[in-house]
Amino acid sequence: METTSEPATPASEATSGKPPRSLAGKIFDLLSGFGLATILLLILGLLTWFATLEQVEYGLYPTLNKYFHWQSVVLLPEIKGKMVPLPLPGGYWVGVLLLINLTLGGVIRIRKGWKHAGNLISHLGIIFMLVAGGVAHHFSERGNMAVGEGESSNTAEDYFEYVVEVAEIKEGAADSIHVIRGKYLTDLSPGNTRLFRLPELPFDLEIGGYLENALPVAITERAPEAGQLKADGYYLMERPDEINAEANTAASYARIVQRDGTKSEPFILAGASFHPFTVKHDDRVFTVDMRKRLWPMPFTVKLDEFTAEFHPGTMKPAKFISKITRIENDSEAKVTIQMNEPMRYEGLTFFQASYGPPGAGPGQRMYSVFEIVKNPADHWPEYSLYVVTFGMLVTFLIKLGTYLAANSRKKRHV
Repeated sequence: METTSEPATPASEATSGKPPRSLAGKIFDLLSGFGLATILLLILGLLTWFATLEQVEYGLYPTLNKYFHWQSVVLLPEIKGKMVPLPLPGGYWVGVLLLINLTLGGVIRIRKGWKHAGNLISHLGIIFMLVAGGVAHHFSERGNMAVGEGESSNTAEDYFEYVVEVAEIKEGAADSIHVIRGKYLTDLSPGNTRLFRLPELPFDLEIGGYLENALPVAITERAPEAGQLKADGYYLMERPDEINAEANTAASYARIVQRDGTKSEPFILAGASFHPFTVKHDDRVFTVDMRKRLWPMPFTVKLDEFTAEFHPGTMKPAKFISKITRIENDSEAKVTIQMNEPMRYEGLTFFQASYGPPGAGPGQRMYSVFEIVKNPADHWPEYSLYVVTFGMLVTFLIKLGTYLAANSRKKRHV
C-alpha cells in the first residue's frame, strides 16, 4: 500500500477554517498594528530627548535638521559631544510611518459604528496634526527684519537661503535685478558648474564650487591646498557649520560667459564680502553679488517705540515690547508685538525675536528684530487639537450614556 503525507496544518488555521493570510495582508497587519505605533512613539520620544540635549552644543536649527529633516534617514545621537552607538531613524520618516499606521489602523481598520465615532474623530485629528507638520517642513519660510525706532521697512531677509543677484547700475542705483535662487546653487559642489542664461543681459553667468560656509582668503595670508581654484589672488577656505546655521556665509566661484562663448577669469562670490563684483560691458555697468535672499512684505512696518524689561538685578529678558504702525494702501493700523504675542496678518507671523544695540544706555535709540514666518499650516495644529478634543469628548459622552443606560436597565430589572 502506498501512502502520501502532507504538511501539517497549523492548529489555528485548522480550528478557524480561514485561508492563510496573504503577503499583502501580513504587510497591512504590520503597518496598521498597535505594536508598530507603540514602537514609533517610543522612537519619537528618544529623538526628541536626544535633540533637546544636543541643541545645547550645536544650536537649534542644525539639530532640527539632523534629527527631523527629510534628508536625514539614519543618525547617531550625541551627548556632550560624544557619539552614542544607537542608530536611530530620522524623525521625519518616523512621522511618515506613524501617519501610515494611523491611517490604516486608526481609520481603515478601526471598528466602525456609532460607539467608536469618538475614536475615529480623534485619530483623524492626530493625522491632521502630522500633515500640518509636513506642510510646515516643506513649505514654510523664515526670515528676519530689523527696524530702528522711527524707521520703516517692507523687506525681510531670509535666515538661510543665499542667492546671486545680477543688477544693472543706472544713475547710481540698481535696476532690473535678476535673482538666481539658492535651490539652483546648493548642489554645485566643488568641481560642478552650471550655466545660467540671462537673456535680458549681454552675458550669461557660470557658477560652481558652492560651499555652505566659506571665507575668501588671500593666498599671501594662507597657502591654499593643492589643486585649489584661485581667483585674483584669493581662494575659498571652507569652514565648519556655525552653531547657529543662520551665521553661515555661503560662497562660490563664477565666470562671465559672453554671447560668443568666451569666458572671463573666475571670480569669487561670497556672502562675507562687503562689495559686489563689478562687470563693465561697453558703456554699461553691472554688479554680481551673493547675499541672503530679500523677502518683500505686502505692507510696511514702522517702529514707533521699543521697550525692554528685565528681571531685577539681571540681564535676563522679562519682556520685549515693540509698538509698530502697519502701513498698507494708505491705511495705518497700530499694533503691539511682544514676547509670546506675535502679529498675524496676511499669512505672515511677526515674532519679537531680539533687539539692539547690545548694552544700550539710557536715551540711546533702539532697534527691534522681528522673526517673520510664512507657514501655510500655521493654525493647523491648533485646529487638530480641537478635533482631537472633540473626539475624546464624544468618546466620553458615549461611554457615559452607555453606562447610564445599562444602570437604568439593571434597576428596572431589580
